[in-house]
Amino acid sequence: MKDIVIVGAGKIGSMIAELLAGCGDYAVTVVDRSQQQLDRLETAAAATKISADIANGESLRKILAGKFAVLSAAPYHATRPIAEAAKAAGAHYLDLTEDVASTRAVKQLAAGARTAFIPQCGLAPGFITIVASDLASRFDKLQDVRMRVGALPKFPSNALNYNLTWSTDGVINEYCEPCEAIVNGQLRETQPLEELEEFSLDGILYEAFNTSGGLGTLCETLAGKVRNLNYRTIRYPGHAAIMKALLNDLRLRDRRELLKDILENAVPITLQDVVIVFVTVSGLRAGQLVQETYANKIYAAPVGGRVRSAIQITTAGGICAVLDMLSAGKLPQSGLVKQEEIALQPFLANRFGRFYAMAAPAAAANAA
Repeated sequence: MKDIVIVGAGKIGSMIAELLAGCGDYAVTVVDRSQQQLDRLETAAAATKISADIANGESLRKILAGKFAVLSAAPYHATRPIAEAAKAAGAHYLDLTEDVASTRAVKQLAAGARTAFIPQCGLAPGFITIVASDLASRFDKLQDVRMRVGALPKFPSNALNYNLTWSTDGVINEYCEPCEAIVNGQLRETQPLEELEEFSLDGILYEAFNTSGGLGTLCETLAGKVRNLNYRTIRYPGHAAIMKALLNDLRLRDRRELLKDILENAVPITLQDVVIVFVTVSGLRAGQLVQETYANKIYAAPVGGRVRSAIQITTAGGICAVLDMLSAGKLPQSGLVKQEEIALQPFLANRFGRFYAMAAPAAAANAA
């Protein structure tokens, strides 16, 4: 049995604890600065709970001493101190962050590390990167890679057509920070909430627009190998226009704490959600122009005796599958490990990756 530490006792941290402690192969310690949050930990599995200031490097290093790995389910701004403590303690490090600056810090810490540093192990970046890399590997020459992901309410009932399904800080951050893309072969910085598009899947109309961080390290990996590469977040039509008014016209991008307070007190949380993964890759194969598309929908479901949201299941399932593969020696044991270095089929065959495999792809096509 391997000792692991989960930092963050929120909905995602609770789900990770449920999966790992419940499987019987990991002894789980959950750390959070809030004792109240720890008391509300949503897991029936046995886990040790420690209240500690995660920004205090010394206390966190003591907690991580002798542990196999630390999994960060904390807000993105806590990424660096947790990664620093992991390196100092000699523990493997995994996180869920979509924040570009935080990931750059993790990459720097990974240089020369004796243990593995695996950032961005969630849904996007994370699973979508694994899917896109798998599709891209099937082509002789790439042209376009388009990655789309959304965590949406099944029953939208407000003007935003949205309910809170994961970190409010994370949503605001990805709506505000610059985005990366490859456009006509050149690495570009694009603006969030721009380049709005619409598409239909299973008869339902969606919109998608630029948000920050979803590509992970894929821009770096595919530089010089692809004509166009971009990532956009999926929402129901009308969402982007309202968020642009709030962030730009009302200048709430400069008052993020106020916006967080507004959203958390006005937009309900829901467990009735759906995660959409939609990736399209085109390029040359045997001299022909070919397109492949992966589309999947994952819904909320009972796990550990209670209903878990689709975003909980997919995010926690992703990082737990990567940990399992690391523990089994199927991933590099030191230095930076990118999501695109993780093979899709072994991931889906994993007991935690199966949450993605349970729902058969809604559409998968090859077209000349």
